[in-house]
Amino acid sequence: MTGNDAIENQINAMLLARADALGARKAAETVSYSTEDAVQFALAPPLVITGKDEQGLQDWFDTWKGPIGGDVRDVKLTAGEDVAFWTGLVNMTGTKADGTKVDLWFRQTLGLVKTGDGWKVAHQHESVPFAMDGSGRALLDLKPR
Repeated sequence: MTGNDAIENQINAMLLARADALGARKAAETVSYSTEDAVQFALAPPLVITGKDEQGLQDWFDTWKGPIGGDVRDVKLTAGEDVAFWTGLVNMTGTKADGTKVDLWFRQTLGLVKTGDGWKVAHQHESVPFAMDGSGRALLDLKPR
């Protein structure tokens, strides 16, 4: 195992633990994998969230019934000694509290930094494409090829 393999293993372990916390709707644990000054461009408003927004995340978790499922594909991790970035397509599945079924693919980029407590997410950007026909409609039904 090279040094870079070890770094990638550490990052992947953290990201899997973070995904497990998110899926189980554990807000405090989910935000524990972020830096104190993390910047997030999420699918939901507002345009930017700065810092650990545990209450906002819990409010969102409360709109779900049961666990939040998901998968990733087309993942790429580029890691240095203390900075890394991750890109991929993320599939979010589950049932909202009102019974609505969710099966959404979106794009995600994570900027990661190595801290004294291990690797943390310092930047998160999520997006979906929008129709280029002038309607501005978000395209929520796209699937990876």
